[in-house]
This record gives sequence, structure tokens and C-alpha cells, in this order.
Amino acid sequence: MALKLLPLSHHIPSFDVASTSICSTHHSSTEVEMEQRRFEMGKFAVIGHRGSGMNDLQSLDHRMRAIKENSIVSFTSASNFALDFIEFDVQLTKDNCPVIFHDDLIFCEENGNVFGEKVTELTLSEFLSYGPQKGSNKKGNKTLLRKTEDGKLVKWNVEQDDSLCTLHEAFVHVNPSLGFNIELKFDDYIVYEQGHLVHVLHSILKVVFENAKDRPIIFSTFQPDAAILVRKLQSTYPVFFLTEGGCELYEDVRRNSLQEALKLCTEHGLQGIVSEVKGIFRNPEAVREIKECSKLCLFTYGKLNNAPEAVYMQHLMGIDGVIVDFVKEISELVLDINNDKGGMEGKLQVKPQFSQKELSFLFKLFPQLIQISGE
Repeated sequence: MALKLLPLSHHIPSFDVASTSICSTHHSSTEVEMEQRRFEMGKFAVIGHRGSGMNDLQSLDHRMRAIKENSIVSFTSASNFALDFIEFDVQLTKDNCPVIFHDDLIFCEENGNVFGEKVTELTLSEFLSYGPQKGSNKKGNKTLLRKTEDGKLVKWNVEQDDSLCTLHEAFVHVNPSLGFNIELKFDDYIVYEQGHLVHVLHSILKVVFENAKDRPIIFSTFQPDAAILVRKLQSTYPVFFLTEGGCELYEDVRRNSLQEALKLCTEHGLQGIVSEVKGIFRNPEAVREIKECSKLCLFTYGKLNNAPEAVYMQHLMGIDGVIVDFVKEISELVLDINNDKGGMEGKLQVKPQFSQKELSFLFKLFPQLIQISGE
């Protein structure tokens, strides 16, 4: 297991909204260092994106449409590979049940009509009524649709479909040795009241503390205030801040750069950063500041992580782990890296062997290469 966790306790924490403030005194550097010692990275980690990989319904690569993302089938399939964690997105239904679903909106076609709802405005039974139904071969009356990046609504057709699921079901049905990277999902364009955030986090943490047992857990989120709060509300599991590393800009400046992510983590005692990999390649010198100076863990995500060459380069850079869609290919590659068997030739066209001078030149070249790639 790439991340060794040393839990402090397994009791369900109590929450006091009045006494919890995201503007309260920052952790001292000594306190932060003590918390960081409670877990350690043992090797370069591989995390399955939404289980066995996200669904891109317009991709020409069949692997992006093979298994329904964020489903029990996807999680179970992922457990067959040498993964350390699976990553998935958790939201709270209107009746306070944590469910696993990535998009803010869920769409369906029913009797020829198309409907769209916010996941957080549905009850659990309403949410589970979308798509294939459990315990039967029925497709269900609500055919699941998905909005693509270009705004089109298409049928969510995959080779191996599955019903929607809850966080509790994931704990029950997925191999307990497989770690969970639980992304706390919030709408990017809503300013949340602190009381609402605490309510959502309480509901999620309750399920985690009742079911995690010895399973490794990491919390992550793009929502800065949620990251601060979940760190304050529990000290058993590490909290990582998700950032696009400057690839996209938001009104909340804390989301807009690796430097802001680093500042948030160090000021509030978070244990790691998960960055869009392009943000790291554009600013490779940030790796040293994050890893060596601030002693934080560093993961990456993004489409480039499906390229073996990009993953191997990150290993050389000292990054701690990668979130990937092509779990079979990348997990096999990283297994060779971690075992140091020299079996890279079959997975890379050329096995890179760089001097420190050459590495320094490549790191300086990365930002230009990423810019040329045209996003």
C-alpha cells in the first residue's frame, strides 16, 4: 500500500458549528509536522480515476467506454489491478445520504422527454431511479444521459453498465484492502455557507467512520473551505487540496495556482496537494517547494497521466502518485518502476536515462511543451 495510515481513533467525531471557524487560528508549524508524521508514502502510488477510469462517451478509445464510472462494478474491476486507491466523487442527497456521482447535474430520458436535476436536490430513491436498476436485468424507465464537454446530451452507453450507488455500498462491496480517495464534491460556482458545509461533511464522515475500519482513506476537494473544515473536524485521515494548478481560473483565488494551494495547505495543516498534471509540468520547480520544503504529499490527475512517458517522468520528478484512467496499463508500468525490474522497455518506446543536468533542462522545457500542445 503506497500510503501508510496511522489512524488516531475510529470514533465518530462530534461537530459543533458554532465552535468551528474556517478563519480560526492557523496550525503552528510544529503541529503540522506532527500530523504529517502520522502517515508516510511507501512507493509511487497509482489511483484509479472513478474506479477503473472515467467515461468519455465521445472518445474513440473503447477503454473510456468500457465500464460505468463511479460504480460498484468499476470499483471491483479496479481491485483486480495493482492499485493503491480508487478515487471517486461523493455528494449528499436532499435526504442526507452520501452518494457517488461526478457531475453536478444528472440527466435522463423518460417517455421521450429529457429531464435534468441537481443531484443534491434529489432524494436517495429519486437518485437511484436513474439508469439500470439493482437486482434485475431491467434498464429502468429513466435512461441515463450525460452532457458532453461540447454541451450535447448523449446516452450513457458503456460496455459494462451498472446501477448508481451510495458511499455505504462502496464500503460494503469493495475489497477492504483497496484505499478510498474520497473527493468531496461541491458546485464550483456556488458560495456555500459554513453551516451547510459542516452539515454535508458530518453526513459523509459519519458513513466513513462507521465503515472504514482499517481501509486507507484520503479526503480531497476543490472547495477550499470544505478542505479546511474537514481537516478541523477530524484528524484520523489526511486531507488533500485539489487544484487545477492555474490551468483554469476561478473567482476564489485560492483555486488558481499551485502557490495558492501550497499556502492553503501550510496555513491550515492539510497534508497534500492533488494537481492537474499540466500545472506541474508548467511549473516543475514547484515540486521541490511542495515536497522538500513544505513536506507535503503530491498527487496529479489529468489525461496526460494515461501516457506512460508522462507517468515515468513524474516518478523521476519525485511526485508521490498519479490518478489514471488506464488502470491496467499504468498499474503494470508502475509495478515495474516500484520493483525496479528494468521492465520499462516494453511500455516505453525508449527507456529514459537522464543526468541531473538533462533533467533540469527537461523541467525548464516542460512549460513550453505544454503550451505548444494547445491544451
